[in-house]
Amino acid sequence: MPENPILERVLFSEQQLADRVAELGRQISADYRGKLPLFVGILRGCILFYSDLMKNISVDCNMDFMCLSSYSGTSSTGQVRTMLDLRESIKGRHVIIVEDIVDTGLTLNYLLGNLQNRGAASIEICCLLDKPCNRKVDVHPKYVGFTVENEFVIGYGLDYNELYRNLPYIGVFRK
Repeated sequence: MPENPILERVLFSEQQLADRVAELGRQISADYRGKLPLFVGILRGCILFYSDLMKNISVDCNMDFMCLSSYSGTSSTGQVRTMLDLRESIKGRHVIIVEDIVDTGLTLNYLLGNLQNRGAASIEICCLLDKPCNRKVDVHPKYVGFTVENEFVIGYGLDYNELYRNLPYIGVFRK
């Protein structure tokens, strides 16, 4: 892996990411056997994780996306904006929210309430990274790739001001 001056260090290599995403895919496929889950990717950060995860899902499923925003630079604004909504009703559906990182939990708390009001049969969260040390609300992802400390991370979909999402690994951003 080449040196990158914007990183303090690499947290998760391409191989570590691929291995863990495959494990998550197997676990979710086993849990949803006989059901038709709807995977809702939260744009833009989830896109690389979502794509790789879907390659590892072996049950029939549907895919959709939402775009929510609550960040400016390296910190949460605390206000959630819906910028893109689902295309179809989720009434009676088993929904799996696919998120890049769960940090304060404010965005997911908002989203969970929103989707519950739409009549989903069940809602679970699958996140690549979980940062429970920053949690401001009671949100617990069922499927977690990795738990991380209070560091600002970039790569594999995670950004700093819309940059560095295309890194094939995850690293700690050098401030």
